[in-house]
Amino acid sequence: MKKRILPGCILFVLLTTSWGVCIKAQNYTSYFTGNTTDTVTSPLGGICMMGGATEDDEAMKWFLNRANGGDILVLRASGSNGYNDYLYSSLGIQVNSVETIVMKNAAASNEPYVHRRIMQAEAIWFAGGDQWDYVSYWRNTAIDSLINYQIHDRHIVIGGTSAGMAILGGYYFTAKHGTVTSAEALSNPYNTKVTIDSAAFIRNDFLSDVITDTHYDNPNRKGRHVAFLARILTDYNVTAKGIACEEYTAVCIDETGLAHVYGQYPSRNDIAYFIQTNCELDSITPENCSPGTPLDWNRGNLALKVYTLKGTANGDNTFSLADWKTGNGGTWENWFVSNGTLNLQAGTVPDCATSSVNPTERSQIPVLYPNPAVDLVTFEMKESNSCNYYLEILNTAGIIVKTYVEKFKSPFSIDISNLEPGFYFLRLTTGKLKTYQYKLLIAGR
Repeated sequence: MKKRILPGCILFVLLTTSWGVCIKAQNYTSYFTGNTTDTVTSPLGGICMMGGATEDDEAMKWFLNRANGGDILVLRASGSNGYNDYLYSSLGIQVNSVETIVMKNAAASNEPYVHRRIMQAEAIWFAGGDQWDYVSYWRNTAIDSLINYQIHDRHIVIGGTSAGMAILGGYYFTAKHGTVTSAEALSNPYNTKVTIDSAAFIRNDFLSDVITDTHYDNPNRKGRHVAFLARILTDYNVTAKGIACEEYTAVCIDETGLAHVYGQYPSRNDIAYFIQTNCELDSITPENCSPGTPLDWNRGNLALKVYTLKGTANGDNTFSLADWKTGNGGTWENWFVSNGTLNLQAGTVPDCATSSVNPTERSQIPVLYPNPAVDLVTFEMKESNSCNYYLEILNTAGIIVKTYVEKFKSPFSIDISNLEPGFYFLRLTTGKLKTYQYKLLIAGR
């Protein structure tokens, strides 16, 4: 086990690990418990997501074990040191240290100490709170870049609860304008509070086309989650998937994509949900997903396939994110929306050759953001070199109103300020002769 000394941020070394240190700076507060000599281990990777309320102890033990005796870092934008003793000593899993850093504002993202601690962590946990704080403070900063480096290059384990779970998908509800209820989202999927974003943030291969949701039972959020998926399909032309947890329920995903569900069943019905469009259908798009009208996504009562799993103490009920088809211990349901009302019926396993895309292939899809947009729209490509791109913008009548034929280097932005507000369709053809289609809403100025 390699060790390195934490440089000059903690002014005294604790010889007994039951003590703690609190460091206060203008932009952040650090609460430290454990050994101040950093230990470098080989983490096992993985993702642990919880639906809110009290943490599930067995899932948190899974999370700590994946750190392989290393250093645990808790990141949050509010609260204090409630995790420190719980993670360091209460669960009986040996780790080197637990540190909570409360980032008080966006300026904390520029703090060298915070950067250093991220790079020295074998596990990072995102606490609950307000996910818009996390998005607005950390996105497009050194914070998300360093976290992503740790995930992909060091294979650290990450996780989060409530707002901390909400930010872990490739698509995410930002809560920029506050929360939104299922009734609001289903009655108008373009309600201003339905803020779905796809700009690169926390990147996980098995969650690259997933949007998560939490507190699924209190309050009931199934309807709004379906509205999120309808918006992603309508606006981005992406068949995204959903993963959701009820309170007290956890989904822990290992390096193979196998998701274990933890909870207190049979004493409680703690359930996790895995939602996907129905690959059996010839057409999967909503019948109506437009501003100011209720969502219709019926498709013969078969629009969505959902696998539900009850969480147990040992997490033996599982679902594979490698194929989004193979499950153990759960049941399939069909979900559909008629005139803004969500309906659930008993279902069967999707009868398709495959119901997922290889994670590497998924990660190559160009991302368009923001959507809705006002004056500029940006494409982020995965190709590292400059390539030729051909872009067409069409109005709802199918008439091409703007074209671009240039050599771009990702990311690149397109000026749309001379286009009238409303819906447009975008066709992007890359130098590899692959074509991607998007639906863009230009908002009023």
